[in-house]
Amino acid sequence: MWFKSYRMTFACLNRIKIYRYPWTRLYSTSRTTVDSSEVKTFLALAHRWWDEQGIYAPLHSMNDLRVPFIRDNLLKTVADHQPGKPLSGMKILDVGCGGGLLTEPLGRLGASVTGIDPVDENIKTAQQHKSFDPILDKRIEYRACSLEEIVEETTEAFDAVVASEVVEHVIDLETFIQCCCQVLKPGGSLFITTINKTQLSYALGIVFAEQIAGIVPKGTHTWEKFVSPEKLESILESNGLSVQSVAGMLYNPFSGYWHWSENTSLNYAAHAVKSGVQDHPVPDEFVFKGETEELRGQDSTNAGAQEELKK
Repeated sequence: MWFKSYRMTFACLNRIKIYRYPWTRLYSTSRTTVDSSEVKTFLALAHRWWDEQGIYAPLHSMNDLRVPFIRDNLLKTVADHQPGKPLSGMKILDVGCGGGLLTEPLGRLGASVTGIDPVDENIKTAQQHKSFDPILDKRIEYRACSLEEIVEETTEAFDAVVASEVVEHVIDLETFIQCCCQVLKPGGSLFITTINKTQLSYALGIVFAEQIAGIVPKGTHTWEKFVSPEKLESILESNGLSVQSVAGMLYNPFSGYWHWSENTSLNYAAHAVKSGVQDHPVPDEFVFKGETEELRGQDSTNAGAQEELKK
């Protein structure tokens, strides 16, 4: 009877904890976000990641948008940075890193980056490529594992989590976002680039890009897994993440270049921040005027000085 009572009490406490803090629910090992069929697709293409004119050419050119997008939003959280290494001191997790196309540029900006991917051959390709650069070899760590395995090892460890062209391949988006939140420090940033779920994205992203033009290998995408910005924002906010910005991205298959757009009906990028105290001071230029005046007023005990600062 004592054991039964203990179990009932423990279960009750667990329910209360989950109800009060839904964003801190730990990942259950009975579920996974990795889709085994997606793993097979990318396994066959693992050797082609660094061919800039090949099937991954659009991802290479996407760096022109996504690298500055990540860098500039992260720099809003720091007071100063080192020239040439603006992200020095930051820990970034690149989820679904593939061959390291985005991991390496982030490492060159000075960040300590952990790139993870469930496809072992992708990680081998990434490790081989970074080994040619001794500096990157020290800043980047690659691991063949899932996001859930990282959650089991550590929580609140990263300043930023990047999931670029990944969420449209996972089998359980809500669990995936929950895991991203768990490994982020309070005030940390989550960056996502993905494809909207629209009729246009089906026509251009699958019918044209995969079946007609061959820009992307057939079977790379499943339209049912695409997610709209509205649904993504809902999932993010339900996990304690505040969406800061959403911007459309358009790819020109003829020029091979991407550009920003107000239109999010195809590709888009999102930046969200985990609730909590930020790890770094925020420069005045990134604080609203009213907040700046309040902070300055608190720092001064002289009423005259307060008035002078407010002018």
